[in-house]
Amino acid sequence: MIRGYLWSFGGATRRQCALLATCAVVLSACGSHAAPPAPAPPQVGVLLARAQPVPLTRDLVGRLSATRSADVRARVAGVLLKRLYTEGSDVKAAQTLFEIDPAPLRAALDAAQAALAQAEAQATNAHIAAQRTRDLLPSGLVSRSDLDNAEAAERSTAAATQQARAGVGTARINLGYATVTAPIAGRAGQQGVTEGALVGQGTATLLTTVEQIDPIYVNFDQPAIDIQHLRRAQSGGNVTVAGTNQATVQLLLEDGTPYGHTGTLDFSDLSVDPATGAVALRGIVPNPEHSLLPGMFVSVRLTYGTLKRGFLVPQAALQRDATGAYVLIAAADDKVLMKRVSVDGLHGAEWIVTEGLADGDRMILSGTQNARPGTRVVPVPYQEQSQAAAGAASPASPGK
Repeated sequence: MIRGYLWSFGGATRRQCALLATCAVVLSACGSHAAPPAPAPPQVGVLLARAQPVPLTRDLVGRLSATRSADVRARVAGVLLKRLYTEGSDVKAAQTLFEIDPAPLRAALDAAQAALAQAEAQATNAHIAAQRTRDLLPSGLVSRSDLDNAEAAERSTAAATQQARAGVGTARINLGYATVTAPIAGRAGQQGVTEGALVGQGTATLLTTVEQIDPIYVNFDQPAIDIQHLRRAQSGGNVTVAGTNQATVQLLLEDGTPYGHTGTLDFSDLSVDPATGAVALRGIVPNPEHSLLPGMFVSVRLTYGTLKRGFLVPQAALQRDATGAYVLIAAADDKVLMKRVSVDGLHGAEWIVTEGLADGDRMILSGTQNARPGTRVVPVPYQEQSQAAAGAASPASPGK
């Protein structure tokens, strides 16, 4: 019985030894294979940062207005006879636009001329009488009182003559007002009243308006805080501010395309509007095609200075977190480095960075999802990477 037990125990031991030997063989076989290789560093597209002078621009909203606008009014009372221009057409200065019935005004001029002739005749008679009295005074045939009365009549008739002459001038001016002319050159608007209407009775009736729209004004506002920031930057020496008539104004049409002519800033207000906290500005823009009309709202791109040293950073390279803006850089050892930057608005589709970058920094534009600060990457020029990706995406040509 004891022998059977020993045999049983020995059998179990032999099975365990066999199992252990098998495991040892398996483990030795596993140990003969190499460990899996580490993943390759991710590829990122980079673009070199270059410091350069950068124009300082601001996109604002403005409204157009005519450079000169004149109301054409009836300056004398009368019946409007005819309109002598085409509504909406360009007119020259002093061009006849309307005609008011001149008959009553011509009659008034004739009456004034007749009154002048009568006054001149009386003045002549009074002068002759006064001169005769002066001649007779030494002989004693007339008294000193007679001479005084004669000279008083002479002076009165002379003054009446001047008054009558002024009446003639007024009547002639009123007759001239019967022909209504354009005070300035420009585009004449719609007719205010029709022929046959009584105009100028009591008030100067508005007949039409002439506006000069080439060039044309664009009025807009700039926040006062922007101007303060600009002056501080100018004091620091890194910004050159353009003066009046040097800052450029570019209009953007409704579809976003730039207007074909560039204007200049010609007026800047001296005070800040307390209601808006902004300063009123005005630009003047050529409008030879008359495609810009007063009252239109437009987008205004104002270039008011130059940043002497700045970096233009594509939007894909600039990121933000709770602390602020930053750019991921591929350092010299191909490790990712985070750089905090200071941003001063947009220039077109790129951010203007004033601080935080250095010449030659390799900004990471693509592959940022795999780039973490401290990790190693494989930098590839961003443009070449884009072209390679486009080539890989294009279908193969037939026959290949």
